[in-house]
Amino acid sequence: MNNAFTAAVSPLTDLVFGASLYFPPLFKAVLAGFFLWLLIHPVLRSWIYSGEIWHPTLLDLSLFILCVSASLWLLMAFV
Repeated sequence: MNNAFTAAVSPLTDLVFGASLYFPPLFKAVLAGFFLWLLIHPVLRSWIYSGEIWHPTLLDLSLFILCVSASLWLLMAFV
C-alpha cells in the first residue's frame, strides 16, 4: 500500500495531542481552583451547614470563586 495515499486520505495525520490541544488560562484556573476547593470544603463543611450561615450554598459558591481567583493569581505569578 502506498504511504502517500493513506496520508492524503486521513486529514489528521499531523495531529499531536500535546501540541494541538489548547487549554486557556481560565480553564486551568477553574481546574486548579476546583482541586483547591476539594481540599478546603471538607474542613469547613460542618461550619457552613451548621445553621450559623444564612445561605450555605451561596457561601460554598463564594468559597469556590475565591479558590478559582487564588489559583488564577498563582498561575499568573508563577507560571
